[in-house]
Amino acid sequence: MLYFRAVIDLRARLSAESAPLAVTAHTVTCAAGRGRAALARALAERKSGLRENDLVQYPLPCWIGRVDGIEDAPLPRAWTHWESRNHRLAWMALNTDGFRERALSAIERYGASRVALILGTSTSSIGETERAYRTLDADGRFTAAQRARSVHEPHALGAFVQQALGVSGPCFTIATACSSSAKVFASAQRLLRAGFADAAIVGGVDTLCGSVLYGFNALELVSPEPCRPFDADRRGLSLGEAAGFALLENGQVDTSAPRLVGCGESADAYHMSAPHPQGLGAERALREALTRAGLRAQDVDYINLHGTASRQNDEVEAALIARMFPATTFASSTKGWTGHTLGAAGITEACVALLAIERGFAPGTLNARALDPACGPQIRIDNAQRDVRVALSNSFGFGGNNCCLAFAAGDA
Repeated sequence: MLYFRAVIDLRARLSAESAPLAVTAHTVTCAAGRGRAALARALAERKSGLRENDLVQYPLPCWIGRVDGIEDAPLPRAWTHWESRNHRLAWMALNTDGFRERALSAIERYGASRVALILGTSTSSIGETERAYRTLDADGRFTAAQRARSVHEPHALGAFVQQALGVSGPCFTIATACSSSAKVFASAQRLLRAGFADAAIVGGVDTLCGSVLYGFNALELVSPEPCRPFDADRRGLSLGEAAGFALLENGQVDTSAPRLVGCGESADAYHMSAPHPQGLGAERALREALTRAGLRAQDVDYINLHGTASRQNDEVEAALIARMFPATTFASSTKGWTGHTLGAAGITEACVALLAIERGFAPGTLNARALDPACGPQIRIDNAQRDVRVALSNSFGFGGNNCCLAFAAGDA
């Protein structure tokens, strides 16, 4: 009898934890466009944001997804002590699609202490720290302008956005490589279900810097041409930068808004940078997201794949999708548009999944010409107009930090 009570209690707890949250606002700024409409247009027109590397301080022969205008958009005077490329991009995204106004409205409704802020990043403002080391003074110290300790800390992004929005609820940074800003959704869901907050602002920001470009180049993962996810002759990834945010509230606040219906996470720790050969950790995250959402594989209309265009990642993910989902499922990687935005990949591609639901549109896989034989019929090259009621977004990070998000359309 005690066993059955425990099982019932566990099911009730999982059901409460997985209750849908409304995504009442979201925005993304990346190389393919600033804001939802610009990104949707680029996806529809199959117009990539990738360009040949024009960062003169990092002369690598590769292609990058660089956001235009950051260099000409300094922070407002009140925030100059936070000056960095990462924070400029964060501020740019906050002020796109009316997101900052929506966030401030939620903060006013719930109270500053009842709104959580959870952000993902893999490098934070390390680009500014690199610049500080390149401009040391005569004594070998940071210049006076670079001695703001808070800018050079791993939590710099969270602290900056917290002050910029005036929130005082739970605030933390997640840094699990490429899954960072996907896992923020799962953490927010837990915080809200546990009663620590009534709403959550989630997101992620990562910008191009030497540590990223040279680090991935040292791993021989950077392509000398625009990345071609799932292509039989893919040559590696194209690095990019992006910033995005989403506002999560109780599902009853706006029943027409798309829902976060499930999250799945795993940490298989198979290898520092390579995925598990059979994709066991990724599969566990996928299955957990479906279970928590109360969905079957055949219920999924669109999957935004991690699809970095690296040899191992794509092969493992393609095999996983082929064995888990029916042929009618539409799956693709959108990194041919944006580049791999690292810690911001989760929020960027979650926004793509939300756009697919909102616009009835599934983007294909840009730059792919002939798919790898490991790909099943689910992975598509061409775009398609189709009704998307349920969309998944995969984010798989170094060290086996995997996350899958499940979104569903709201009530018509």
